[in-house]
Order: sequence, then structure tokens, then C-alpha cells
Amino acid sequence: MARVETAGRLHFGFGNLSLAYDRLYGALGVALDRPPLAVEATAAESVRCDDEVAAEYAERACDLLSVSGADVSVESGLPRHAGLGSGTQIALAVLAAVARAHGRAPGARERAPDLGRGGRSGVGVATFEQGGFVLDAGHPAALFTADAPEVGSWAVPEVSARHPIPEGWRFLVVVPDAPSGRSGDDEDAAMRRTVADADPDLADRVAGVVVRGVLPAVAAGDVARFGDAVSEVGRLNGAWYADEQGGTYRPPVGSLVDSLSGSAAVYGAGQSSWGPAVYGVTDDEHAAAAREAGEEALDAAGVDGEVFVAAGRNRGASIDS
Repeated sequence: MARVETAGRLHFGFGNLSLAYDRLYGALGVALDRPPLAVEATAAESVRCDDEVAAEYAERACDLLSVSGADVSVESGLPRHAGLGSGTQIALAVLAAVARAHGRAPGARERAPDLGRGGRSGVGVATFEQGGFVLDAGHPAALFTADAPEVGSWAVPEVSARHPIPEGWRFLVVVPDAPSGRSGDDEDAAMRRTVADADPDLADRVAGVVVRGVLPAVAAGDVARFGDAVSEVGRLNGAWYADEQGGTYRPPVGSLVDSLSGSAAVYGAGQSSWGPAVYGVTDDEHAAAAREAGEEALDAAGVDGEVFVAAGRNRGASIDS
């Protein structure tokens, strides 16, 4: 039996969505130590799995690895399409479990495109591989097409910068009971419309925040500066997405971000990916107060939801047999 354990991630946004520049996308995010995702697999003559999503990835993994099949089970999983990276983590966890069960190397980065992952952001693949804070290199803008590319026709963006997340940093996560974020064909169409109309001036502003704010802050371990910088990256990204999600943040994220931003325990807040998950940057000293701020934000917005505090994860997925 092979067992793979990984966890969620936060996606703070992209460096550029305008075709006016040579490089497109360029995502940044962090690996979390929770919520956990665990997959087990044993070699078999066909694919057997009770989880519909995992079963589809197991079929693809067996084809890619040229193996007969696997019994696959999902012990714990991430909330689907909430902005915590569920799609890439389950795809790569299943691939790695099936590969290890058959004594094969998973080759997660090389095979991710054939699983439909890593087409725009490389954060999910990079955090599966090595954890930490990640900034990826994006794609050449010349490769952008009006129609979605064939699955497997792209390469996962390389990692431009990776830093360990300081031990004392914490991330408040608020997942409101709200419709799931965009995914699949709907997400792809929304992204292509956004890129076609993206203001290049915003990319210059994002670049300044990343270079003069985010990267120095994570390198120096300055949690307050980091929180302020990534929240600004998210706000600027929201200006690109405003027509697609009904504002800088999708409802009810805006009210949650506003509430969290008013808390002294939260150094910066924003929307992870398409949401509805909201993050707040904090530290171990203020984690309890930040969690309370998350609960109060849900109450003020009049919605139910889940609130938890996660540490950063500075290692990739564990793969055991």
C-alpha cells in the first residue's frame, strides 16, 4: 500500500494578466499545513475508487504510468473549489499514490499537464513538490490562445522564487457557506475574457508590490509587511476580475475582507484564488484573536462557515509505502 499526504494552499494572485507584456500569469502563494488530504492506493488489475473525482484521476494516472490499475481511497480531502487548491492536490496525490503502489516514480511536475493541472498557475504543483512560499515564472504571453489549449500541451511554470515560511507565521482561513469558486471550462472562459481586457498598468503596480514588498518581507520574516503586501496584490488582481466576479472580491468575500482588515490581529486579508475562501495573515501570538476576528466577520456578514488557523508547510507531500 502507498499513502500520500498533502494539504491546502493559498493563492494570492498573479503578477500579470495583460498581453502587453512578454510574460503572462506568474502566480504567488503559500503551502498550508491544513486542511489535510490523504490518499491510499494498492496495485490492482483495474481501477476501483468510491470517490468520483479521485477515480477519474486514478484512471488517468494508470494510463500515464502504463500500469494495470489500483484500489484508491481518499481518507481526507479538501473542500472542492473553495480556493484552497483541491483540484491540483487530489490529482497529484492520486498520481503519486498509484505510482508508488506500482514502484514507479510519479513525475508530478512532468505529468501534471496530462492531468489538466498547472496550465496557468504553478503554485499548486510547486507546493506539492516542496511547500513554502512560491512565486512562479508564468508563461510566454505569445503562447496565449483565444481557445483553451489541449490538455497536456503546456508545461508547468518554473519556480522563480521559493522561501521557507517563518515558523511563527500563521494564516487565518475563513470559508463562508457560499457558492463554489469557478472551475473547469467556466474558470477557463472567465480567465480568457479577463486576459483579453486586462489593464497593463495594473501589472506594473503588482510588480512593484511583489519586488519591493512581498519578496523582501518573506525573506526578512516580516509578517506585518508580508500581510500588507499580499493583500495589496490581491486587491490589484481583483481590479482585473471585477467584471467577472461582481467587484474586487466576489460576494460575500468583500465584507469578510473589510471586517478582517479592521482587526489588529490580522496584518492583511484577501481572497484566495476564486474564493470563497478568505485568508488573513497573522502570527502565533495573535492567532487566537485572529480566529475570533474570523468568527466575528462571518457573523457581521450574516453567513455561516468554517474558520481555522493554519501554519505554513515547508515540505512537499509525504509519499510512503
